[in-house]
Amino acid sequence: MQKTTWKIDPAHSEIQFKVKHLMITTVTGYFKKFDLEVETDGDDFTTASKILFTADIDSIDTNNEQRDTHLKSADFFDAASHTQLKYEGKSFKRSGDDYVLEGDLTIRGTIKPVTVKVEYGGIVVDPYGQTKAGFTISGKISRKEFGLTWNAVTEAGQVVVSDEIKIHGEIQLVKQA
Repeated sequence: MQKTTWKIDPAHSEIQFKVKHLMITTVTGYFKKFDLEVETDGDDFTTASKILFTADIDSIDTNNEQRDTHLKSADFFDAASHTQLKYEGKSFKRSGDDYVLEGDLTIRGTIKPVTVKVEYGGIVVDPYGQTKAGFTISGKISRKEFGLTWNAVTEAGQVVVSDEIKIHGEIQLVKQA
């Protein structure tokens, strides 16, 4: 069967992360620049031989410039030395009504296996004749496992930033001719 290449439609996709602040509220951040390429046999994503996602660390946006600068610093992502994070998918399998994507996430040069839940929205042809596939991705990671260990404690002993980071993605892929 012929390989099909799919590339991300950045205008209809978003990658966000959520982290607890002071353990009482959640801060949401986005990566504004990212890329994803998938190779499948036909339109069957469970046959994917390549799933490669990258995000530019310098594109982090939490709607607060001071916080974004801190996240890009050596305390967290160290954007000067590690310009991208990378996720290489290894397997995409059905799990009940949804799917599970297993792969390796690289942050700050540290590689760890990460499994995420995937809801497959289906394939449609848009008004411009492009074939598109949609996915919703959710998961969580421990930031400390990737060397993002900075933290502070308030006078009352509250942790400023949680270890658990929730990941959410709305992904639209475009079949390449």
